[in-house]
Amino acid sequence: MYRFFVEPSQVKDNHILVEGADMNHMKHVLRMRVGDVVTISDGQQKDYRCIIKTIMEEEILLDIETVVPTTNELLSKISLFQGIPKKDKMEWIIQKTVELGIWEIIPVKMKRCVVKLDDKTAGKKVERWEAISEAAAKQSKRSIIPTIQLPVGFKDMMKQLEKMDLVLVPYENAEGMAYTRTILGQLKGAKNIGIVIGPEGGFDQEEINHLMATEAKIISLGRRILRTETAGMTLLANLMIQIEEDNDGN
Repeated sequence: MYRFFVEPSQVKDNHILVEGADMNHMKHVLRMRVGDVVTISDGQQKDYRCIIKTIMEEEILLDIETVVPTTNELLSKISLFQGIPKKDKMEWIIQKTVELGIWEIIPVKMKRCVVKLDDKTAGKKVERWEAISEAAAKQSKRSIIPTIQLPVGFKDMMKQLEKMDLVLVPYENAEGMAYTRTILGQLKGAKNIGIVIGPEGGFDQEEINHLMATEAKIISLGRRILRTETAGMTLLANLMIQIEEDNDGN
């Protein structure tokens, strides 16, 4: 069944009004007809099973048939603080981490980042990244569209990390996997989790020193050196499995 996202304001009584790009996609690409069934999410973890009632020139009116309980989101909100990588790697990171359950993604300007984004370029990039996040959320049947922040500096990232219940920093010089396994086994109660990933070339020594001076957990992901586009997904996949297992055990 096709899935679309709307703003909560578009849900009124027992009806939902679809406009803009989604209306165009439903009408001209999917060629949907009156009576077809779709799933609509309001982006706030509430899904609606709807039937197309009326197709107008610029709007499609849906009747809400049932409100569907959503269980697709992780109990913990996981934020990825990603050192901005080269080329189109960020697009791939966004797509795959959204599929794995990320809550939000914060691009971070770190010392070893090759890519330098000014405000104008960053705004255009974020628009593109948001579209990728929405497409991945639809494909993976998410109930929210993970947000993509404008790129921030390292100091701004450190301030945001203070709000997290748990911060995980994969680092190639961290000691063995025993500590990592211990940390992953202690996720209960961590409602907000931050993952910090360096760009190509890793963290600058000053940056990792700042992170080590906080309560962040500096962990290993194994003996092999992972690329920046692999490290975050590897950790997120392990977190997803652990959180889902903990939830199933309750």
